[in-house]
Amino acid sequence: MFSNSIQRLIEKKSGSFIIPASHIAFVEEINPLYHAFLILTKMKYAKIPVLDSKQHVTGLISLAMITDKMLKPDDISIDPLSELVVKDVMQTDFPTINFAQTDFETQLHLLVDNAFIPVVNDSGIFQGLLTRREWIKAFNYVTHNIEEFYDISPKKDK
Repeated sequence: MFSNSIQRLIEKKSGSFIIPASHIAFVEEINPLYHAFLILTKMKYAKIPVLDSKQHVTGLISLAMITDKMLKPDDISIDPLSELVVKDVMQTDFPTINFAQTDFETQLHLLVDNAFIPVVNDSGIFQGLLTRREWIKAFNYVTHNIEEFYDISPKKDK
């Protein structure tokens, strides 16, 4: 559990933890695989969320997942890009959080093993991403502003 002082400092930055859904590249589960391939390649993302038609997060997809379908024992084929849809390839086992219902410590533990966590509301609608990068920025903020709560100013030599 975080100390109350650290908790208060982190709360000052918590509004900036989430990258809103409107700023996130995503694909729909029914999109052809080539569409996801193009988005991941052109946007230079490692992994992006997959949504259904009602904006629920149903999966994650990465360039590695797509290229795995393209690789044959002795060849590379682009056929899967037009034969498969995102739903055929996506990762379906992944954490999501409701930001309002998940404490900071749980968020941090999830981000140890995940570069980002999809954030959903009470109805399961995609709200955005909680990213490890934003958490690191918050930690940086805390380390530079801890004096607000503790008298840990450098001691002067006498």
